Amino acid sequence: MNRDSSDLIMAMLHARTGQLENGDPISPPIVTTAKYKLSGTPDTPYTYGRDINPTVEATEAAIRALEQAPVIAFPSGMAAITAALMATVKAGDRVLVPSDGYYVTRVLLGDILSDHDIHLDAIPTKAFAAADLSSYAVVWAETPSNPGLDLCSIRSLSEAAKASGATLIVDNTTLTPLLQRPLDLGADMIVSSDTKAMAGHSDCLYGHIATRDEALFQKAWKWRKVSGSIPDPFASFLVHRGLMTLELRLQRMCANAQALADTIDGHAAIEAVKYPGVGFVMGLTFSSESIAERFIEDCPAIFASTSFGGVHTSAERRARWGDEVSDGFVRLSVGCEPTDALVAAIEATLETL
Repeated sequence: MNRDSSDLIMAMLHARTGQLENGDPISPPIVTTAKYKLSGTPDTPYTYGRDINPTVEATEAAIRALEQAPVIAFPSGMAAITAALMATVKAGDRVLVPSDGYYVTRVLLGDILSDHDIHLDAIPTKAFAAADLSSYAVVWAETPSNPGLDLCSIRSLSEAAKASGATLIVDNTTLTPLLQRPLDLGADMIVSSDTKAMAGHSDCLYGHIATRDEALFQKAWKWRKVSGSIPDPFASFLVHRGLMTLELRLQRMCANAQALADTIDGHAAIEAVKYPGVGFVMGLTFSSESIAERFIEDCPAIFASTSFGGVHTSAERRARWGDEVSDGFVRLSVGCEPTDALVAAIEATLETL
């Protein structure tokens, strides 16, 4: 974290407190209502629960302080991804996505939106730099990609997309706005699954989009309103609470990931260690599916689960979901455990394989 991220954290922490009066609660109240009092001609933004909710607004304000851009919250990362695409594509359009990125994005485009004459092309993240973007309405990037953890230059991709008339959307789930700022690098929109590190406690689903393009913002907001994709107040409260410790959690998680990468890279039990040098997600390649599963099940410091970004270190074999990785590839989400204890537990397990 640097000086700029400290400024963002200060803005986020006080996005709510700076507006409070004597007697107001420091945490946002959980407002559970479908209806608001609405007499005569509506002169209030609060009209119906599908449109707007005070708890959701408080969470959006906190995320907005981090993104330094208008934000719309959604009930999951995939709801945010869907809204981003609904705001940017139409029949006949082509979308370029990473073949080593989040597979459900490809499922949405290839299995569902393809029925509406929207076309998908997928190439490795490493190939984005040399790709001809002239035929695409939307370029969808992940860097680091999930689960491949390959990198591409957002700034270079933005310049190429703008020259081709394409909209650049970046899925920033793996790094959060504290570790990477795609909008500042020229992206038109970001999406994030806040289920992961932003909320950080593996206890809710959430997502958001952020954009400084007013037209894109209005399209995405209209999609949320008419599709009923507003998040529920309790999940919003949980995300707001999680955001308050985001910087602290990321500091430990990233330090743990770097220490682990430094220690186990080259270990005889692992064919390859993939760590991009930033973030908390790593890729470990074992010689077989069975060895990978033994590692996950035998290590007392690892929780076997899908998803990532929580306080507990977790792992899974991504090939079981159809990702383009080897059967022995393990995505390791490094958590907030004490560094020495975590590294020792993983090292000890590797020695038994």
